[in-house]
Amino acid sequence: MIEELESSRIEIQAHLDGLKTSEERNRLGQFATPSLLARDILLHAKAFLPEGSKVRFLDPALGSGAFFAALKRVFKTEEIESSAAFEIDSHYGGPAQELWEKQGLKITHGDFTQSEPVPHFNLIICNPPYVRHHHLEGDDKKRLQERSLLASGQKPTGLAGLYVHFLLQCQAWMAPGAVAGWLIPSEFMDVNYGKAVKKYLLEKVNLLQIHRFCPEDIQFTDALVSSAVVWIKNEAPPPDHKVLFTFGGTLAEPVVAKSISSGDLDKEGKWTRFPRSDVREQEVDGVVRLGDLFKIKRGIATGDNKFFVITEQKAADLNIPNFALRPILPSPRYVKEDDIKATEDGLPSNVERLFLLDPKMSEMEIRADHPDLYKYLMLGKENGVDQGYLCRGRKRWYDQEQRGPAPIVCTYMGRSDGKSGRPFRFLLNRSKATVANTYLAMYPTSAMQERLDADPSLLEKVWMQLNQIEPEVLLGEGRVYGGGLHKLEPKELSKVPIELV
Repeated sequence: MIEELESSRIEIQAHLDGLKTSEERNRLGQFATPSLLARDILLHAKAFLPEGSKVRFLDPALGSGAFFAALKRVFKTEEIESSAAFEIDSHYGGPAQELWEKQGLKITHGDFTQSEPVPHFNLIICNPPYVRHHHLEGDDKKRLQERSLLASGQKPTGLAGLYVHFLLQCQAWMAPGAVAGWLIPSEFMDVNYGKAVKKYLLEKVNLLQIHRFCPEDIQFTDALVSSAVVWIKNEAPPPDHKVLFTFGGTLAEPVVAKSISSGDLDKEGKWTRFPRSDVREQEVDGVVRLGDLFKIKRGIATGDNKFFVITEQKAADLNIPNFALRPILPSPRYVKEDDIKATEDGLPSNVERLFLLDPKMSEMEIRADHPDLYKYLMLGKENGVDQGYLCRGRKRWYDQEQRGPAPIVCTYMGRSDGKSGRPFRFLLNRSKATVANTYLAMYPTSAMQERLDADPSLLEKVWMQLNQIEPEVLLGEGRVYGGGLHKLEPKELSKVPIELV
């Protein structure tokens, strides 16, 4: 009977998802757990529970009930003492109640994070809503932070997504010795807001295992996230504790497995290194890192590339004066060579010539002296460019950040399965072109600039060394998303070591 109900649930889930746009579900963090994955997670959970114990089950974000269905498929009826769940969205909660209430599931239709905790449950399994912080109101963030602090002793930053608060607040619902399995984005293992989660996992509970799925194997087809399952037990971590890290394959049969001591985890900022990489040696004095040589910044955020970045031909057609234009490199996918050459006047010569619109004049002056440019700006206003998030916060909505061209730039995102096998490229920029935020701009520090002034050939030598850095070194500092998409932030690139010759 349970198999028939699960088949019905899958059909209902697909129908309900189809009634919402992907944008709506993305905003609400609603990404349904695949049936097979839910079953694998419950099978894994069974191995962590004491033999013969009666299950008191809780799912704080039920959806249509994938985990409850898996519970009923894995555990016998007599092994389940009670089952409870929360669902805030009646769109899913109503049909789930019709489907599962007769099977013993008690559903609360409401917000789990506003409910009074009852430390009763010994098995908590959840795929919490992946609501990003910018979809949370300020007052809601404060409330969530205070409740998370009260429950777990940790107060996440305002950049934490809703799933972080679900995990931390669930501590107040766990009976002593309870086991919990959390299907969450693996990004918490690398980002700053994840520090509160990692501190909780190392100090408040016994962190049993973290399984990370291969980024190319996207668990949720409509969410560009790399997923992990975090297993904890509500007890103090034992002395000399080691955590099992597994990667790839399934929970039962991972591709790689390695145990890492909690002491090493406490020192390591990027847990996604494990289990494929070893524990790093402690930083040694004398090691040169890119941050010692370069000040690294994200490229310019224009506010609307389609409006502000224009081709040479378009600039001529619109009769936009040269003073209002700055050369800018194309997106990395349109740059075939890693050496950006330049003409005598500093314009790139081996890539398409694009220009950043940056007039540095008031609208009144532009209207009086440059009517064609003014006409183009007014077209931007008609299309709402001036009301974009970045533009509306500027003194003049079309003003751009003022900084010079960087002699070396690094691609900000990339995939390791490309033709070169290198997720990031370092480009030698001999031109006066600036870059948009699809790049990281590398400006020499004052000490490095002194060396370059004394020996201009050094820049090209450093650039060649950068492109010889092993991909694993760069990946170890960056972060990864679903589909194998890798990203490097300025601070992360700054930590990459380099041996100067």
